[in-house]
Amino acid sequence: MSQRKPAALALENGLVLRGFSIGADGERFGEVVFNTAMSGYHEILTDPSYAGQMVLMTYPLIGNYGVAEEDAESGRAWAEGFLIKELSSIPSSHRSDLDLESWLRREGVVAMEGIDTRRLTKITREQGSLRCVISTIDLDEASLVAKAKAAPSTEGHDLASQVSCKTPYEWTEAFPDSYPVEIQGATQPMLRVVAYDFGIKRNILRSLVHCGFEVTVVPAQTTAQEVLELQPDGVFLSNGPGDPAAVRGAIEATRELIGKVPIFGICLGHQILSLAMGARTYKMPFGHHGANHPVRDETTGRVEITSQNHSYAVDADSLPAELEVTHTNLNDQTVAGVRHRTALAFGVQYHPEAAPGPLDSGHLFLRFRSMILSSWQPS
Repeated sequence: MSQRKPAALALENGLVLRGFSIGADGERFGEVVFNTAMSGYHEILTDPSYAGQMVLMTYPLIGNYGVAEEDAESGRAWAEGFLIKELSSIPSSHRSDLDLESWLRREGVVAMEGIDTRRLTKITREQGSLRCVISTIDLDEASLVAKAKAAPSTEGHDLASQVSCKTPYEWTEAFPDSYPVEIQGATQPMLRVVAYDFGIKRNILRSLVHCGFEVTVVPAQTTAQEVLELQPDGVFLSNGPGDPAAVRGAIEATRELIGKVPIFGICLGHQILSLAMGARTYKMPFGHHGANHPVRDETTGRVEITSQNHSYAVDADSLPAELEVTHTNLNDQTVAGVRHRTALAFGVQYHPEAAPGPLDSGHLFLRFRSMILSSWQPS
């Protein structure tokens, strides 16, 4: 550790933590969020939902199994920075393509080890997701604290449009052979789905293909009319980063699509669906980020362990009469899922594609398929 380059993290509350660089040289800004998953760091770092955020891992030893390129959830790293207690120096997995430190440097991720992650997690729980800066080029405490206080917040910013694709494309890839499939796939009839990309993850797309969908991915700014011209059997609203209320174009497009085509939303997509119906969202103190959140399906009574990554939530008191709560987060009783009482539309606040995370909720993709087939008329 003594040979490593020093790095520093400063929070807007004035706290400065010193450690050692395990990634690229440089300086990055973001809001610190902690993730309680014990594994899945590669999927987390490549999840576009982490744009604008500094990821703190609560598990003390990270990097044990290296990086397997096929686990990437997008084409690049999106987290603004990466904070861990200790880096595993010897990755051990037959699937590993390279070690985590080499990958972090290649991807330009500013990262550090050697900090008290337990202390930082406690501060985040008590004071919220504070703005921060991580640096290997400026180690002056006063300078870093001033930079942290000046860092932008995610509130009011449409980060989804920044991470979205620029042009539509087709997705045909199903799960890789190494993926532990738990749900029975479907092939007939094949259904056409248009998937809005607000920061979509590859395993969501793979899950749709596995469940019998032909997938066309479209940018976040795509209008409802442009979607309807593609004659989809269903519309999917993806996960993504930032303040859902700031993604105004998508909210308006979703409002126009409700009742015209079946809709399924995940995470940010669930929030956009709720906003389109007149509900409100709010920023949570420190959000839900991890692979072990219990959720109760109010329609079945079944409890599922879920993967979650969101800093905003739907306000239960703001739900219009047309929306009913279908899922509840059992840690804090927040809204974890809604559905329209008459139109074919539902959303969940968690990640059934399970990358990383448990496989309990993969059946929701089949629920989407069944919902479409309940009113399907072949074109």
